[in-house]
Amino acid sequence: MSDHVYWILSFELKEGQRENLDKLVSEMVAATQQDEPGALNYEWSLDADGKTYHIFERYADSAATLVHMGNFGKKFAKRFMEYATPTSFTLYGNPSAEVMEALAPMRPNRLSSVGGFSR
Repeated sequence: MSDHVYWILSFELKEGQRENLDKLVSEMVAATQQDEPGALNYEWSLDADGKTYHIFERYADSAATLVHMGNFGKKFAKRFMEYATPTSFTLYGNPSAEVMEALAPMRPNRLSSVGGFSR
């Protein structure tokens, strides 16, 4: 097993916020790719309904996860919450106690690894 920490965040787009969210997504993807080498996956997907999103994020380890969380909090969280309503948050991997504490307000559904591999 690896030290990876990963999750799927599901959220609903708030009414009238599509253009704002589209701009924010571009900004967040560019910043994460440029500033966070420990971000292994950072993928946004949209349901056919046009308002239900999933974000798949995977980090090399808890330290990389905390870097991302710090950047998100400083740069993007306020705007994200203006445009989106989180509906579910599923956490996987081996997060540290510090990551778990930082994610506690999101009340993640934590699934423990029981087998498999990452490359």
